[in-house]
Amino acid sequence: MALLVHLKTIRDLRGKGDRIAKVTFRGLSLYTHVLENCEDEARFDETFRWPTASRVDENEMLEVQVFNYSKVFTNRVIGTFKMVLQKVAEEGQLEVTDTLIDDNNTAIRTSVTIYIKYTTMDGTVGVWSDGEFLDIPGDPEGTFQFETDSLLSGHSQGSGVSPGRSIHGIPTFRKAGKGVFSAMKLGKTKSSKDDHKKDEPAILDMEDLNRKAMRLGGVGGLDPDCISLASVTAVTTNVSNKRSKPDIKMEPSSGRPVDYQISITVVEARQLVGLNMDPVVCVEIGDDKKYTSMKESTNCPYYNEYFVFDFHVPPDVMFDKILKLSVIHSKNLLRSGTLVGTFKLDVGTVYSQPEHQFYRKWATLSDPDDITAGCKGYIKCDIAMVGKGDNIKSPHKANETDEDDIEGNLLLPEGVPLERQWARFYVKIYRAEGLPKMNTSIMANVKKAFIGENRDLVDPYVQVLFAGQRGKTSVQKSSYEPIWNEQVVFTEMFPPLCKRMKVQIRDSDKVNDVAIGTHFIDLRKIANDGDKGFLPTMGPAWVNMYGSTRQYTLMDEHQDLNEGLGEGVSFRARLLISVAVEILDTTSTEIVSSTEVQVEPVSNISESVTGKIEEFFLFGSFLEATMIDRKIGDKPISFEVTIGNYGNQIDGVSKPSAAKKNKKEGGGGGGGESDEEESELIQQNSSEDEADDDGDLVSVSSSPPMKPVITDRNYFHLPYFEKKPCIYIKSWWQDQRRRLYNSNIMDKIADKLEEGLNDVQEIIKTETAYPERRLRGVLEELSTGCNRFVTLANKDQNQAGRTKLDKERLKSCMREMESMGQQAKLIRSQVKRNTVRDKLKMVQNFLHRLRFLADEPQHSIPDVFVWMMSNSKRIAYARIPSKDILYSIVDEETGKDCGKVKAVFLRLPGKKGFGPAGWTVQAKMEMYLWLGLNKQRKDFLSGLPNGFEENKAPRTGSCLQSLPPISLVYNMKQVFQLRAHMYQARSLFAADSSGLSDPFARVFFSTHSQVTEVLSETLCPTWDQLLVFDDVELFGEAGELRDDPPIIVVEVYDQDTVGKAEFIGRTFAKPITKMCDEHYGPPRFPPRLEYYQIYRGNSTAGDLLAAFELLQIGQGGRAELPAINGPTDSDRGPILPVPMGIRPVLSRYRIEVLFWGLRDLKRVNLAQVDRPRVDIECAGRGVQSALIVNFKKNPNFSTLVKWFEVDLPENELLHPPLNIRVVDCRAFGRYTLVGSHAVTSLRRFIYSPPDKTQNNWASTARLMNGYMVLTNGGSQSRPSSPYSRTLPRTLSHPTGDAIVNMDANPSVRKMDTLVKLDASSDAVIKVDVNEEEKEEKKKKKKKKKGEVEEDDETDERMLDWWSKYFASIETLMEILRAQEAALAEAEEREEQEIAAEGADIKPDDHPVKGSKGKEKSRDKSRNKDKKKSHHAGEGTEKRPSKPKVNELLVYNKELEAEYDNFEDWLHTFNLYRGKAGDDDEAALDDDRIVGRFKGSMCMYKLPLSEEITREAGFDPNMGMFQSIPHNDPINVLVRVFVVRATDLHPADVNGKADPYVVIKLGKSELKDKENYISKQLNPVFGKAFDMEATFPMESMLTVSVYDWDLVGTDDLIGETKIDLENRYYSKHRATCGIANNYSVHGYNMWRDPMKPSQILAKLCKEGKLDGPHYGPGGRVKVANRIFMGATEIEDETGLKKQTDEHLALTVLKHWEEIPRVGCKLIPEHVETRPLLHPEKPGIEQGRIEMWVDMFPMDMPAPGPAIDISPRKPKKYELRVVIWNTDEVILEDDDYFTGEKSSDIFVRGWLKGQQEDKQDTDVHYHSLTGEGNFNWRFVFPFDYLMAEEKIVISKKESMFSWDETEYKIPARLTLQVWDADHFSADDFLGAIELDLNRFPRGAKTAKQSSIGMVQNEAELPCISIFKQKRVKGWWPFMARDENDEMELTGKVEAELHLMSAEEAEKSPVGLGRNEPDPLEKPNRPDTSLMWFVNPLKSIHYFIWHNYRWLILKALGLLLLLLLLGLFLYSFPGYLVKKMLGA
Repeated sequence: MALLVHLKTIRDLRGKGDRIAKVTFRGLSLYTHVLENCEDEARFDETFRWPTASRVDENEMLEVQVFNYSKVFTNRVIGTFKMVLQKVAEEGQLEVTDTLIDDNNTAIRTSVTIYIKYTTMDGTVGVWSDGEFLDIPGDPEGTFQFETDSLLSGHSQGSGVSPGRSIHGIPTFRKAGKGVFSAMKLGKTKSSKDDHKKDEPAILDMEDLNRKAMRLGGVGGLDPDCISLASVTAVTTNVSNKRSKPDIKMEPSSGRPVDYQISITVVEARQLVGLNMDPVVCVEIGDDKKYTSMKESTNCPYYNEYFVFDFHVPPDVMFDKILKLSVIHSKNLLRSGTLVGTFKLDVGTVYSQPEHQFYRKWATLSDPDDITAGCKGYIKCDIAMVGKGDNIKSPHKANETDEDDIEGNLLLPEGVPLERQWARFYVKIYRAEGLPKMNTSIMANVKKAFIGENRDLVDPYVQVLFAGQRGKTSVQKSSYEPIWNEQVVFTEMFPPLCKRMKVQIRDSDKVNDVAIGTHFIDLRKIANDGDKGFLPTMGPAWVNMYGSTRQYTLMDEHQDLNEGLGEGVSFRARLLISVAVEILDTTSTEIVSSTEVQVEPVSNISESVTGKIEEFFLFGSFLEATMIDRKIGDKPISFEVTIGNYGNQIDGVSKPSAAKKNKKEGGGGGGGESDEEESELIQQNSSEDEADDDGDLVSVSSSPPMKPVITDRNYFHLPYFEKKPCIYIKSWWQDQRRRLYNSNIMDKIADKLEEGLNDVQEIIKTETAYPERRLRGVLEELSTGCNRFVTLANKDQNQAGRTKLDKERLKSCMREMESMGQQAKLIRSQVKRNTVRDKLKMVQNFLHRLRFLADEPQHSIPDVFVWMMSNSKRIAYARIPSKDILYSIVDEETGKDCGKVKAVFLRLPGKKGFGPAGWTVQAKMEMYLWLGLNKQRKDFLSGLPNGFEENKAPRTGSCLQSLPPISLVYNMKQVFQLRAHMYQARSLFAADSSGLSDPFARVFFSTHSQVTEVLSETLCPTWDQLLVFDDVELFGEAGELRDDPPIIVVEVYDQDTVGKAEFIGRTFAKPITKMCDEHYGPPRFPPRLEYYQIYRGNSTAGDLLAAFELLQIGQGGRAELPAINGPTDSDRGPILPVPMGIRPVLSRYRIEVLFWGLRDLKRVNLAQVDRPRVDIECAGRGVQSALIVNFKKNPNFSTLVKWFEVDLPENELLHPPLNIRVVDCRAFGRYTLVGSHAVTSLRRFIYSPPDKTQNNWASTARLMNGYMVLTNGGSQSRPSSPYSRTLPRTLSHPTGDAIVNMDANPSVRKMDTLVKLDASSDAVIKVDVNEEEKEEKKKKKKKKKGEVEEDDETDERMLDWWSKYFASIETLMEILRAQEAALAEAEEREEQEIAAEGADIKPDDHPVKGSKGKEKSRDKSRNKDKKKSHHAGEGTEKRPSKPKVNELLVYNKELEAEYDNFEDWLHTFNLYRGKAGDDDEAALDDDRIVGRFKGSMCMYKLPLSEEITREAGFDPNMGMFQSIPHNDPINVLVRVFVVRATDLHPADVNGKADPYVVIKLGKSELKDKENYISKQLNPVFGKAFDMEATFPMESMLTVSVYDWDLVGTDDLIGETKIDLENRYYSKHRATCGIANNYSVHGYNMWRDPMKPSQILAKLCKEGKLDGPHYGPGGRVKVANRIFMGATEIEDETGLKKQTDEHLALTVLKHWEEIPRVGCKLIPEHVETRPLLHPEKPGIEQGRIEMWVDMFPMDMPAPGPAIDISPRKPKKYELRVVIWNTDEVILEDDDYFTGEKSSDIFVRGWLKGQQEDKQDTDVHYHSLTGEGNFNWRFVFPFDYLMAEEKIVISKKESMFSWDETEYKIPARLTLQVWDADHFSADDFLGAIELDLNRFPRGAKTAKQSSIGMVQNEAELPCISIFKQKRVKGWWPFMARDENDEMELTGKVEAELHLMSAEEAEKSPVGLGRNEPDPLEKPNRPDTSLMWFVNPLKSIHYFIWHNYRWLILKALGLLLLLLLLGLFLYSFPGYLVKKMLGA
């Protein structure tokens, strides 16, 4: 098909110039060549051709534009010609001459002549791929129809579709063209009128029922269970074009509070800036603060404290809370301390992390008051967050790097650079419009009376919250249109870890300020962090705010909505803002260094910045209003539509003076429709100012009031019949349609993609057809859509009002879409049958990406609200995003509901709409809406169903033709009969207290409704009822109704004897329509039953199996309709059953039921259940169990197997549910229901005979593989166990081989498990060394270590159970690490392939973008693998010299999760009673459980093949349940081992708990209360408990952890329940785990009373296997497999004996490979179980590591329990001798001489125990920094070798009851101080030595340098625990003013470690005391005290230094004396002389 346009001439042009023309059709523009210098006529004579894949619709447009061409400037439009192609579509060709119109829509003289021809080439289809044109011949085989068929109704070829015809107008192609789907215009499936008869509507055919997927708004996710089997197909598949999909979910999701728990562990802090600090860490979330304890005088405190915060708030509030970590220096009761630094992030960032947690990451601290300061230190912490239903992955995480590598482990989300810079965030607030009134008008009227002025009743200001800070603008008094022109400036790190900015307009009030409206700015949406990205920027743009209704009430019940919680129900205001970010250069001097929020004025901006104001026109028509709630049915009802404040008649804003002006200028705020003058105008219909072409059209925004008519008991409807009321509103907004257009294009691509993906999932789930083909089709559509976006989005570049964000967003969207298109093409080529799931996952990411991109952060036109009004009160509303109804000439840009009829459900506003009130529909509207520019108005009616006449308002004006109609009158009316075949429903919601419902269904169609009968007490009603609706009148053209009938609503209710029926759920359907001239027969009729998912609010509440057909009644009346043939049951009276052709085909099945027993039945009506019975029912047939005579004595059934036969549908998917009910038989023949359970799918119980030909091991491997793929999309295989080597560890290397490797050693060997027992051992080697060197180095290193260990711990006796446990944890870590690496590598490879193929290069030629980091990580993982193989290799070489620690298996989850709940043959069904709670209420399903039924089913088709029953030993009584143990009571010894608990929820005020274990089993309870562990959240219990139990009475084991309290009762922290019975009887043999090695003594002694050989013999006998046959040479044969292994064993004395046990054990370890009976036997293990608290369901309160052994009492008794009591710390004594110091910096100045000196002393302590700090004596007055001490410190301490921790016990405070045990790293701290007498001593420097790893001291002081400590990693480190004695020089360090580390001195010390016993033998004294005193230091004489020996001091200090000075001074003094005497006596002598006396 193609459209040809021949552009001939354009006449009557003005002037002279170059002309060019552009012709546009379906969004694709073609240009003519330029005609130069033409005058009044331009002859173009050019032909343009558009290939079309879908028919040209009569509403499509062709546009011709003529321009004056200019080489330099943009071309100027002369005029435009647009025409509708209606005539062309009908006639095929047309010649037109017409005038052009200019920009203002006025005709000009210039005319154009064109000739149009439209060809449909029959049998061939045009495909448009990148502008080329292909012919593809018809496709007779229909090979690839499946791929492109977006409706997915893959008809099998025999179903009556002629070959080569398209299904639903969708072309079927062969693989000829490049673009299979491109021309489909995003898959619009239009079909022209004459094609109706051939067209196939969306029905399902033959076996394809199950292909339909749910098309739900939010059901993404890969969980196959979240998609129902069939779906709302009929509704959601859009066959024709006049209706759009209704929204299925009814309830706004956010706004309702949910439980959250955030747990934070503050481990330690490092590199804190400051001298001698006493740091405290404060953790603050929102307003909650918690503090750690204070650590004294240290810059690297170790806390390891755990805090938990619980919240119950809506998600939005939660994610916006700011989490703040701050370090405070010396805080105490009296003073608040000084802030060192803070770190902030929002909770949403934590939640968006993988597994919702940061684990062991370092948070960088910065000083908020001084942004130039840089980093203030680091805090190492874990932050984890759990919402309800999230499961925490235990952080047995394998860290790639050592945790001490701070830079590599910063607490930052993926993709944030390590170095964050400071930035200023400028939020400019310009002005607002359309504010509601926020005060009562009484005061205002008083004022008006006195002063005469009219005031606006609102005093607005704007508040901005960001990153925990808040800024406010000034208050603009009484103004509805305030102008602020201010900016709020935040200073914060960039990129910020806070995602949202909250902008709120508030009303200032004397009492309290209230929010008017709130808007959130998501920074991720206004920025892009790619290489071509941009900083956050936005606006200047208007943002619309929504909230509660606009009437002012003192107590607004919807105030929450204004705060931004929940969906706003009304327009509140719009605000003009802009956001900008500037990265600061912190080095510049003029920068303000504080982060206080600043508010500054900014200059005004011009009107035009936000775009040109255009006049918009909104038209709506109400075609139907039904299902109006009966509460409001008695008063007249009208509907009001508003957009912004336009159309709002009750509570818009009044502005009399400006009203007129406003309307003309389009100034925002709502143009005062409600003021008096204006309303007068409306009444007079005045025509005084009709200057515009369509007059000053007065908007009609509400329908006339009308009284509802009753439909049935619950609902009313409005009698519109053929007269449909209309509304229309003119409004003025900035023209920013481009934004909406772009997001519409993306939304449409995303909708299409989602629909396709759901199809693919559905196909995978139901295992039909070819999912890979459908996926290829989906990808093809996606890449076409993306390319289409790139061509379309680039338009209107230079439009007014485009902001920076618009331009940048467009660029980045185009880049994204382009790359997505390419990737889609590429992935399409890689889709194979086996990769479908992986690829599906990748495509899911595309979907999320698209949805993210489509969300436009800058608003333009506000949303449209439809309100139902009664008595001028607002009752219920619907909110319709304006982009969904926005019109564009280009199809893809049009909103999805524009010009279409949409079913809209009105709901109650705000909180009223939550919960049950929100699920009942207030009203269902069939509405038509169209929004567009007023000048495009001419086709606003084009989408309405045809057959109406317009009815205009009577007006006296001239321009009648351009007025929109006020109502439509339909003159076409069709009469139909609707048949609703209601077959059955399943898994309904339990609405009664019995846990069942009495359901009936109510079907609504148009204004009719009918109900099915009520079936009592069932959740799976089979109504089997046909409801016939006669004479349904529908208005419109017959053909359109056939394609697009209205939807049917089905509501399911629960009938109650008293009161109103209770709502269960609702679903939608579309009927299949038959016109009276069509044949009733295949392929469309009779219709097929389909599943429709029933919704209750946002959660599913079951499925409905039904079919609907709509049959037109012609002239001949009903007689012509197909007869209703069905079995007429006389007993059902007037009820018609579903007729034969529609009800499913049945065949005979036998269902066998295994009745085992009942457990934990709760009381019924306060009476205990004593004689229960189980009734099984399926499809009307059933069987009853034997009666349990005394439930207390024995709750098991005496008869095990019973069966019944039943007729079930052939199609498995249609099988009815099977109901299990338990009744209690009371006296006098009364029965009471105890509880019930519905098994919805019998699929897993269908018996399939075993395939004798196949070897079992292969199938297990295959199953396992398939299982992995199923469970998690193939991303991560399950570590089935580290030992089972034959199972694939990662999917990249599946195993095909089945070689049983009989190596008794595990596959991953560890070298250093003996000493190194934590994850941060030296195994991580830096990657920069090149390979060979590294290998060498490693060998050396290993040798060294090996040697040391040999003399240390070769002794078996040193090993205990804990060695085994820690070694196993290490192995677990290593496996996790290997998996992560393999996974990363696989992803890497894939990404590289994709990138490479995308760029057409080989994967390794050429570094693809961003592959640098990846290369590195690949190296890392590669090295790791090498390292591992190396480990293993070395292990084999050195086996003799080094003992291998035997390991067990640590599961980081419950055993049940790993082994499918042990339901291998015995299933547990929970019995429910009581009303089901709704998902957000507290009542969870767990509270409804009243007991459990244990048993199983097996169903098979009759007759069964003979060979099964003929097998030897077949017991006919047991049916298919052969070889099942008997269920008599049995006595069992249960041994529970509790190892430890982790991350317990704090139970005490101090943020700790005092946990102890309680174990309950049946009646017996063991409390370990006296052994509680004080103040510990990670207690190590290490206890074994023995109990005796009798199954089945006592089978539920509860292990709880309680918190011990001195006063009051102890609180439960959490508990876990284990069903021991299922474990005991399981084929996996969960009674006692099978150890990895068999030994008869030592720590690995065999625990089971049965030896491996006995176990093997028993298993072989039970499984009727041949064997075991032990042969020579270490072989054993079982069935047809041969195993090999060792045959010798050593006993305690070291003698070797022959034994078969190793061989038997080898077979047991590989038991899953034995044919037929094989399954995995449970190894020796420790399981990790979550602890839960009944009051906080779903949220973990900690985890407990434990295991359970069970031994039957009739067997030999097991030995004593193995000892797992916690290791006792070993007592050590560390003796530190401080010999000398050197080069200590000098602090003091001498009084007399000004000389620098220091009074040195050294202080030391073993970290954490500040109390035991010891000081040397003082070396006074050292002038060189040298000090001599010879002083000894002695530190006794308790040390745990395995964990490398010191254990200290101390009371936390004076008031503590008992001591708390702490474990801290072994770190020795030495500090050097300067002693002062009067002021505090000055701190000079310190060094901290980790006793396990510290640098060797230097031989001399000169060689000792600061480098020794800073480059610790490169230097060889030693451990004092191995060296025992070390002497040397170490540096002292401190930070200078610039935060740099500087050397402040050196110390010569000797460290000597002794065990307590050795220390006792050779005691020493402290300081220089006896025994073993050190000699006195040889200090120079200067170091004296002044006042002890003043003369000596004078001699030393003064005489020595200043003697010449003193002598000179004395000489001078004598001279002066002489002179003085001379002068004194001179006059006297002179006189004497003179007088001669």
